Amino acid sequence: MKSFGQRAWVLPQPVLIIGTYNSDGTPNAMNAAWGGQWDSKEIMISMGAHATTDNLARCGEFTVAFATKETMVAADFVGIVSAKDDPLKMQKTGWTAVKASNVDAPVFTDFPMTLECRILRKIDETADGYNIVAEIVNILVDERYLASDGKPDVEKMQLITYEPVHHGYVVLGERVGNAFADGKKLK
Repeated sequence: MKSFGQRAWVLPQPVLIIGTYNSDGTPNAMNAAWGGQWDSKEIMISMGAHATTDNLARCGEFTVAFATKETMVAADFVGIVSAKDDPLKMQKTGWTAVKASNVDAPVFTDFPMTLECRILRKIDETADGYNIVAEIVNILVDERYLASDGKPDVEKMQLITYEPVHHGYVVLGERVGNAFADGKKLK
């Protein structure tokens, strides 16, 4: 096996779109690749120093949408362009924003699934950023992406993952097994 040393290569990495309001009340979004489930009702996201972190300092509430094949170009754009540098950033995405019902943050309706979140704590806060642990207050799913049992159908969503080795995006694919069931064949 070839050794590569220390790298940020944990796979897959979700492409998370963090939604907040700027100080003037306009919606803002950023792309955050380093995040995941922290506990059954909590998530963790590594945040750098961004307009979004300024927004979170004013209001600890935000939304998290999961980028898809369809939203990939604009999702990448909000990761490379700061609202501090481009006041037309959100207009260029073409996304539609509505106010979340349970938190003071925008919901971008272009995504199949969005988490409404509230910061519980910041970890290792420095001038360069921090890690946040946030409570998942509510989960919204566009009805077009529900399965026959009424729950989200992840295969329909065409979610993307960040591929850090070659800096790309990969569409998550088909279901290949059943968790907590297929392994029983080896008992």
